[in-house]
Amino acid sequence: MISEILPSIFAMVFCILMSAYFSATETAFSSLNKIRIKVLAESGNRRAQLTYRLSEDYDRLISTILIGNNIVNIAVASIGTLLFVKLYGDIGATLSTVVVTVVVLIFGEITPKSVAKDFPEKFAMFSAPLIYLLIRVLKPINFLFSQWKKLVSRLLKTEEDAKMSQEELMLLLEEAQRDGSIDQDEGALLKNAVEFRDLKAEDILTPRVDLKAVSIEATKEEIAAVFAESHFSRLLVFDGDIDRIVGVVHQKDFYTGRGITEKALCEIISPPIFVRPMEKVNDLLKHLQAHKSHIAVVIDEYGGTMGVVTMEDILEELVGKIWDEHDVLEEAFVRLEDGTYLVEGDANFDDFCSFFHIRDEANSVSLGGWIMERTGKVAEKGDSFNYGPLHIHVQQVRHNRIEKVRVTVREDLAE
Repeated sequence: MISEILPSIFAMVFCILMSAYFSATETAFSSLNKIRIKVLAESGNRRAQLTYRLSEDYDRLISTILIGNNIVNIAVASIGTLLFVKLYGDIGATLSTVVVTVVVLIFGEITPKSVAKDFPEKFAMFSAPLIYLLIRVLKPINFLFSQWKKLVSRLLKTEEDAKMSQEELMLLLEEAQRDGSIDQDEGALLKNAVEFRDLKAEDILTPRVDLKAVSIEATKEEIAAVFAESHFSRLLVFDGDIDRIVGVVHQKDFYTGRGITEKALCEIISPPIFVRPMEKVNDLLKHLQAHKSHIAVVIDEYGGTMGVVTMEDILEELVGKIWDEHDVLEEAFVRLEDGTYLVEGDANFDDFCSFFHIRDEANSVSLGGWIMERTGKVAEKGDSFNYGPLHIHVQQVRHNRIEKVRVTVREDLAE
């Protein structure tokens, strides 16, 4: 009796093992980290190379897995039914359905998928050779399924959108950072590059109040004094007031080997480039490159000067702050002895939110702008308000511009 049922038992065990293999392979390939597999493949790992090729042809892979999984599951159900009917007669079919369903669920589906989910890359590389062989064997059937898929897609008029959204790309970069595929500096650079396309000129400009400019009628000594004081290599030149920019003077044109040039200022200035505040930064960069210029004047809707954007401002959005030997290093966030923070009023508001772990969908670029947006008025020294766990106190104002802000983190609300 035992010798008669042993072949059936062995066949059922084999089918359950194959069901487990197909289930685990499906989960492994759907969960694996393609970046990690690609890195291993480029390092010369043959299993990783095969795994990466299979993951790139996912439709054929999943078709093979589903065909194989259904074949073995139907086979184990059929063998189980014949075996249980032989052993238990009329109730054998019912008993077989219950037992085979439980066994396949536990050992053919749930357990292997759970294991493969924890080690997707390892299991995918382990299963790659066999599944590749099965893909070759089942190539005619896969061809029929691919044609059927095209027919269904045409009938349903489905359109595949293979483009990755910016949010998906940012999540992918964060995942790559967590996995260690790229380090923190590389991740920051890539994120800046992704966000670069959304930046506008008004987001990165140097505001009007911080501009250094000289009059077209200024004396050479006055211009030299502004160059010496500002340490800038270029100065704006205006006619009458700063809303009428007529050109840009470069330090190398103003000074010669014999000292200050003898040419008139109007002879050495270059024509200015004017842009709108809503101009995309990537378009602005191309505009500057095309005109071989390093500075653009941002004008408002009335033609007045809002500020300027330099090539350095644009590059800093990609690589971070660029310091030279004349820059004064100032910390935007300084912790004082009493536990409060002294923050620059022109600090970037997104950096402020990140530093203090808060959120606000504000339209302001700077901290000072956000404070005036929250208070609804021109800031004055002593203005204060609470926002979440923070107490904001305006400490220093100059010419209606917030220069210093004291921030207190209220410990009772910090969580």
